[in-house]
Amino acid sequence: MTMPMTTMPMTKNELSPALATDSLTDDEPYRRRHTPLLIKHRARIRAFFAATLPPLVMGAIILGVWQIICVKPDAALPSPSRIWSEANDLILHPFFVNGPQDIGLGWRVLTSLQRVAVGFGLASVVGVLLGAFVGQSQWATRGLDPIFHVLRTVPPLAWLPISLAAFRDSRPSAIFVIFITSIWPIIINTAVGVRNIPHDYRNVAAVLRLNPLEFFAKIMVPSAAPYIFTGLRIGVGLSWLAIVAAEMLTGGVGIGFFIWDAWNSSRLPDIFVALAYIGVTGFLLDRLVAFVGNLATRGAQAN
Repeated sequence: MTMPMTTMPMTKNELSPALATDSLTDDEPYRRRHTPLLIKHRARIRAFFAATLPPLVMGAIILGVWQIICVKPDAALPSPSRIWSEANDLILHPFFVNGPQDIGLGWRVLTSLQRVAVGFGLASVVGVLLGAFVGQSQWATRGLDPIFHVLRTVPPLAWLPISLAAFRDSRPSAIFVIFITSIWPIIINTAVGVRNIPHDYRNVAAVLRLNPLEFFAKIMVPSAAPYIFTGLRIGVGLSWLAIVAAEMLTGGVGIGFFIWDAWNSSRLPDIFVALAYIGVTGFLLDRLVAFVGNLATRGAQAN
């Protein structure tokens, strides 16, 4: 009498290699979904802390040393604790409005940024066009390049009396100071980038018979883009420096005039808070131009 054969279920180890491989492959999405976030993003977390911890540690050390030096009652400069106690409203409430001149530092920074946007925007357009012309023409290089290097050494405030005499108004005068201060690095770096265009690119343009406008748009600007954005980064920093200096003398509601008014009123803690706003804003402007430059040049840097 034959006994009926019972089939025992096969374990995963007894499956064929192909079936076992398929089973493991099917389990991969499950394992990926249930992988801890710390393990999945370990490299990003490590890079984040590597970029943020050193500045935070150094900032804490600087504040600690500053507090120790200026904690005495007869100290010439206020300590960080005194700045916080006397000017914390400027830090915590940057967008208050209590009157025409009594507004928060956030609104003052935005007012200054509007002037920077106009002046730096005009300098960017004119600087790139003029730099492309100077870099493309040997005669223009010999005639204009020495003049540019002389004018770029003139301090921003030295242009203010001339602009006030020409425009007879503080707002266009401040915009002109921004324009004339930030245009020189844009011109010079654009000219250097145009001179460094490879000859192969020029030969291809000659073979394709590109007109000057097509050559400028398709060959010149893409090739010189790393140099152009290097000049733009320098220019935006100079424009932010120029507007703060110009507003100290022209008045208004900008951040520069706030510092001058705080000095006349002996409000040193307010000045330190305003300096922090200026520094952070300048850093963000530089990072913004660098980010756009990395997108436009795909990470290429000028030599």
